[in-house]
Amino acid sequence: MLRSLYYWTLKLGNHRHAIWILAVVAFVESSFFPIPPDILLIPMVLAAPSKAWKIALTCTLASVLGGITGYGIGFLMFEEVGNPVLQIYGYHSKFTHFQATYNEWGAWAVFVAGVTPFPYKVVTILSGATALDPTVFVTASIMARGLRFFVVAALLKTFGPAIRGFIEVRLGLISILFCIVLIGGFLAFKFLF
Repeated sequence: MLRSLYYWTLKLGNHRHAIWILAVVAFVESSFFPIPPDILLIPMVLAAPSKAWKIALTCTLASVLGGITGYGIGFLMFEEVGNPVLQIYGYHSKFTHFQATYNEWGAWAVFVAGVTPFPYKVVTILSGATALDPTVFVTASIMARGLRFFVVAALLKTFGPAIRGFIEVRLGLISILFCIVLIGGFLAFKFLF
């Protein structure tokens, strides 16, 4: 079923309203849809390299707005469902500790989920449930999603169809390695200097 959903989404990239379809897919992927917008972004940039920045910007903005929606879902659902369940089972104090830890490192969690294959929607909802500072959430989301979609667009604009297979197969690994180097550098700087 997931494969047929993938091909259906990919086919939408050729539609005359593809930019709007991309925006919708990027929006809903940030809170519940299982297919990442990259599968529309890639063929759209290859088909119209001169519009690469517009396509990447549309994808970024829609994804961040969808992330804000996911944050709202997490915030509202936690208050209505999660918090009462935690209180019934006596886990409220443990969640309070988790919440403090998450809020300390939440910007990194949002950033890493925003640029790697880790489901961004999980972190958007979790950020709402833990009441991560909305400014921190939105800033990290813009940086992460912008980096992800603009790098893909830049690679496609520069190298064309030859880079498509590389992106589809190895972008997840490269983004994970980038995050490890970035976080490792930050931690090294923090603890060594």
